Amino acid sequence: MFEGFPEETVRFFLDLRFHNEASYFNAHRDEYERFIREPFYAFIEAMAPTALQVADDMELRPDKCLARIRRDTRFSKDKTPYRDHLWLLFRRGGEVRDTSAMYWFELSPEHVEWGLGFWGYNRPAMDALRRKMLQKPEVVLRALKDARVPEQDLNIYGDRYQRLAVPDVLPQALKEIYPLKELYVKRTNVSLQTVYTREVVERCSQDMLRLKPLYALLRGVADEGMAALDA
Repeated sequence: MFEGFPEETVRFFLDLRFHNEASYFNAHRDEYERFIREPFYAFIEAMAPTALQVADDMELRPDKCLARIRRDTRFSKDKTPYRDHLWLLFRRGGEVRDTSAMYWFELSPEHVEWGLGFWGYNRPAMDALRRKMLQKPEVVLRALKDARVPEQDLNIYGDRYQRLAVPDVLPQALKEIYPLKELYVKRTNVSLQTVYTREVVERCSQDMLRLKPLYALLRGVADEGMAALDA
């Protein structure tokens, strides 16, 4: 039963930040298991019933949802071996991250955030979404209805193409989204104290269900984008 992350989770991240080396991690591996892996796994299991309400093909195995704490430094200038934060993803089972629509949750010593969207730039999916905006704007607007509530710290984000022409026929709400290179919704300004209780499951579950229509839209355009590439 998940009743919240222990305070030692954040403390472990902070300690690892200042002792980011294999000898330290190996000497504190038991603490990693107890304060990082076990509570993250328990959180994933607590969220699983809600994830299945969104889609019955969600990957829910904890070891497949949780990011590895060991970093891949082969192509990075930053050679520190371990992450001082972790995230997890709920997405369709067996699907690669770069082409998937996904829910995500991230915990660091500074913040806790969660949301829904694409992992980085997904041009095929975003092009399919732009076609959907032009063909069925009412469908896109309906899916976005509960995804942008700035006064509740829930908003849409994404980098933009600076020179992409935006059709005048689009409603204003879609004109703002049309030039995005990526699209994700993020819950911000959540007190870190929230993760120390079961409230974090309740709040994440509420947002997961709230964003279910948007997940269906993004899932659909991601499939359309991949189909267009294969055609």
